[in-house]
Amino acid sequence: MSSTMLLSSRRLTPLLRTSQNFSLLRYYLKTDTGATQNTSGRKIKKLMVANRGEIAIRIFRACTEMNIRTVAIYSEQDKMQMHRQKADESYLIGKSLPPVAAYLNIPEIIQLALRHDVEAIHPGYGFLSERSEFAQACADAGIIFIGPPANVVKRMGDKVEARQAAINANVSVVPGSPGPITSSEEAMEFCKQYGLPVILKAAYGGGGRGMRVVRKLEDIKQNFELASSEALAAFGNGAMFIEKFIERPRHIEVQILGDKYGNVVHLYERDCSVQRRHQKLVEIAPAPSLDPTIRKSLLSDAVRLASSVDYENAGTVEFLYDQTTGRYYFIEVNARLQVEHTVTEEITGVDLVRSQIRLAEGRSLSDLNLSQDKIEPHGFAIQCRITTEDPAKQFQPDSGRIEVFQSGEGMGIRVDSASAFAGAIISPYYDSLLVKIIARASDFRLAAKKMLRSLAEFRIHGVKTNIPFLMNVIKHEQFLSGIVDTNFIDEHPDLFDLPPAKQRAQKLLRYIGNIMINGPSTMLATQLPPSDIEPKVPTISYANHIPRGWRNMLLEKGPVEFSKAIRSHPHLLITDTTMRDAHQSLLATRVRTFDLLRIGPYLAYQMPQLFSIENWGGATFDVSMRFLHECPWERLEQLRNIIPNIPFQMLLRGANAVGYKNYPDNIIYKFCEVAVKNGIDIFRIFDSLNYLPNLIMGMDAVGTAGGVVEGSICYSGDLANPKLDKYNLQYYMDLTDQLVKAGTHILGIKDMAGLLKPNAARILLSAIRDRYPDIPIHLHTHDTAGAGVACLLAAAESGVDIVDVAVDSMSGLTSQPSMGALVACLKHTDNDTGLSSEDVSTYSAYWEQTRSLYAPFECTTTMRSGNADVYENQIPGGQYTNLQFQSYSLGLGDQFENVKRKYTEANQLLGDIIKVTIHMSI
Repeated sequence: MSSTMLLSSRRLTPLLRTSQNFSLLRYYLKTDTGATQNTSGRKIKKLMVANRGEIAIRIFRACTEMNIRTVAIYSEQDKMQMHRQKADESYLIGKSLPPVAAYLNIPEIIQLALRHDVEAIHPGYGFLSERSEFAQACADAGIIFIGPPANVVKRMGDKVEARQAAINANVSVVPGSPGPITSSEEAMEFCKQYGLPVILKAAYGGGGRGMRVVRKLEDIKQNFELASSEALAAFGNGAMFIEKFIERPRHIEVQILGDKYGNVVHLYERDCSVQRRHQKLVEIAPAPSLDPTIRKSLLSDAVRLASSVDYENAGTVEFLYDQTTGRYYFIEVNARLQVEHTVTEEITGVDLVRSQIRLAEGRSLSDLNLSQDKIEPHGFAIQCRITTEDPAKQFQPDSGRIEVFQSGEGMGIRVDSASAFAGAIISPYYDSLLVKIIARASDFRLAAKKMLRSLAEFRIHGVKTNIPFLMNVIKHEQFLSGIVDTNFIDEHPDLFDLPPAKQRAQKLLRYIGNIMINGPSTMLATQLPPSDIEPKVPTISYANHIPRGWRNMLLEKGPVEFSKAIRSHPHLLITDTTMRDAHQSLLATRVRTFDLLRIGPYLAYQMPQLFSIENWGGATFDVSMRFLHECPWERLEQLRNIIPNIPFQMLLRGANAVGYKNYPDNIIYKFCEVAVKNGIDIFRIFDSLNYLPNLIMGMDAVGTAGGVVEGSICYSGDLANPKLDKYNLQYYMDLTDQLVKAGTHILGIKDMAGLLKPNAARILLSAIRDRYPDIPIHLHTHDTAGAGVACLLAAAESGVDIVDVAVDSMSGLTSQPSMGALVACLKHTDNDTGLSSEDVSTYSAYWEQTRSLYAPFECTTTMRSGNADVYENQIPGGQYTNLQFQSYSLGLGDQFENVKRKYTEANQLLGDIIKVTIHMSI
C-alpha cells in the first residue's frame, strides 16, 4: 500500500497550515518507490473543481452529463453561493483565511481531495489554474489535473520562457526583455534601447492584471511599481516583463486542444479587442473581417507553437495583430480554459470542458472525433460579460442583494451564470462577473442583434451592472463593422452616454417598505388609518364626443372676447375648487394626482357647464413636491389631457408665484409662460397685502403669456360694520380702479377667511357693478362660519358673474360653500347654474369615498363644525386648519381657543393686516 493511503489526516494537518510546508507535503505524497504517481489512462468517476462561481457550475454541468460525481469547495464568504449547491458534495475550505487565499490554499485542497477520494481536479480559470505547483501537487498526489502537465504550465506561465518557445517555433514576437525584470531601472534601460511606448506585464500571470502602458520616460518608475505591486498581489510574484507596445492592434487568440500523444488541433480564433484596461469585455468568434491569409497563418503558428512544447489539454495562444502593417505578434499562452471559451463552443459545436476531461483521462483527439479537417466554424458568436460594475463610476464594483433578476433568453442565446437570481448576495471579495451571455447567429450583425435584444430583456435591480454600457458597445457602428482595436473604448467616450437607471418598481417597493416599518415620512394630523375602500369612479360613455365647454370659446376667441362672453351669460357661473383649495383646507393639500385623474373624465363629459376648475397653484405646488413626491407640472399636463374642454384656474401669489419669497420678475414671466403652455387658462393673481406693484407685475406676466388675467382683491374687515373703517368701501373701490386700469380681464374678490357677510357682499358687489358694468366679477370665499351659501346667494343677486364652490362632500368648514346646495337653491331662478343636481351628487359620492383614504390628514378629527368666531379672529381657511393641527400635534389641543385669541392680539399688534394663509409663518 502506498504512503499516500497510509497517511492519516492527523499527521497531515500540521503540515497543511501554511504553503511553506508544501515541499513536506510533496514528500509524503510520493509512492513507496519515490516516483510520482501515474494518473493517465483511467476513467474519472469523481471530480473536484478548485474554483467558484460560474466556471465551477459550467464544469459541474459537463460532469453531470458524463456521469461523474462532483465536489465543490467554498470559502466562508461563499457559503450562500450557488456553485456549492450544484455539486454532489461541497466542503468549506480556508477557514479564517482571507477570501481569495482560501481558493489558493494548495495543501488544504489536496488534503481535502484525498480525504474524499477525488480522482481529478479542474482548476477552472483564475486562482490556481496557471500555477504549475498546483498541477504538480495534483500529479504527486495521484490526482488527475485537468489541464496541461505541470512543466508545460510552468513554461507557458513564464512569459520569458513562452516568448523563447515562440522564437524557437519560428513565431513572430514583439521586441521585449530577454527575461523577467525586477526593478524600474531595468525597465528604464530597455526603453532607452528600444524606445516608447512600452507595455509592462506580469511575468507570472495574465487576465490584464499587472499591466501598464507607458508613453513617457518619466512615468516608468511609478507605473513599474504599480504594476509590480498588482502582480504580486494577484499572482504571488511581482516580477515584470517589458516589451514594445503595438499601437491600435487587434487582440486575436487561437483556441487549441492537445492530447497526450503529440496531436494538436485548433478550434479557430476569437477576437477579444473590446477591452478596458486590458480586461476583456466582449469576445467574438471567429474574428470578423480578418484577412483569410492572416487567419490561416495565425492558426498554423498557434498549432506549431503548441506542438513544439508538447502541449496537452486546452489552451489559448494569444496574438496582437497590427492592422497597419499586416503583421501579427505572439504575446502569450494561457495554459487553461478561458472565460470566453463559450464562443468557440458555439461556432464549432465542441464541448471544451468535456473534451478537457476526456483528454485528461488519456483519450486521443481522434477518440474524440476531433481531427482538424472535421472542425469547421459555423456562423458567429458574441459573448458579453455582465458584471456588477458601474460604468458611470469608472466601473466601480458594486455589491449587495439582487432584488430583481430577469434574464434575456430565446433562440440563439446561451446564458452561463452562477449566483444570478433574485435574493442572491453579491460579494465584494471576488471578481464582479455575474453572467456570461452568448449570442449565436449565421452572420455577425444578426448575432449582434440577438445580443442587443437579450441585453435589453435583462432586468437586474439591487446592484449596478454594466448592461447599458454593453448595449452601447453592441449597437455602435464601428463595432458592427467587425473591425475594432484595443483602443476602441478609450476612443469612444459616447459609449459612456448611459441612460439613467429608472428602477421604478424597486424605488416604490423600498418606499412602501420604509413606510410600513418606519411610518410615513411626513407628519400626520391624526392617528386614523386610511380606509380600505376602493372609491367607485362614476361610469361615463366614452362613445360620445367630449362636449364643448368654456375653454373651447377661450381658445377660439381669446381672453378679451372670453370676458365679454362671461358678462353676456344670463346665469350664474360656477368654479369648482375641489381639486385645489378644498383639499388644501380640509386634507392638508395631500390629495394625489392619481385620485384627481380618476374623476377627471367625469367632469369633462358630465359637467362641461363649469366655468373653470381650480386645480393648481397656491400650496399644491409646494406640497406636491415636498410631501407627495409628485411633479406638479406632470399633474397639470395629465389633467389637461383628460379635461380639454373646461378652463383650468390657478392661484398666483403675485411676485411670489407659487413660492414663499419674492422672485425676480423674469422668473415670474417665464413661469406664467410655461404654465400657459402646459394648460393653465385663468390666473387668479393676488398679493397677501394687496400691494399693487406686486399685483400688477403678476398681471402683466400673465397677460404677456396669453393667459386670462384675474386680478384679485383680498377682502378683510366687515363693510357692514360702520365701526370698522380701515378696510372700507372706498379702500376696495380704489383697488378696483387700479386693477381695471391695469387691464384685468376678470375682477376677483378673494375672501380668504369667509368674512364676507351677505349684507357686506351686497354693498361691495353692487358698488363695483354700478361703476364697472362690463367687468366680470368672480367671488371666492370660505365657509368657516357656516354662512357661505347665504353669501353666494346675496352675491348672485348683486351682480356677481362667477362664484367658487366645492363639491358637497368636500365643502363646508374651512373649505368653500357646497356646490350642491347652491345649485339646488338657484334652480328655477334667473341665476340657475345649469348644473344637474344628480350629476353633482354622483360627483360628490366619489369624493366622499376618496376623502376617507386621507383620514390621516382629515381636519374633522379635531374640527367638528364651522365657527362664527372667525368674524372676530379673521383666521384664513387654510391657516385655521393648519393652526389647529399644529396645536394638537404639540399637545395644545385644549389651548386652541387661547391660540385663536393670541392670533387676534398679534393681528392687532401688526396693525390689522390683510390676512392670507401664507402669513402663518409670521
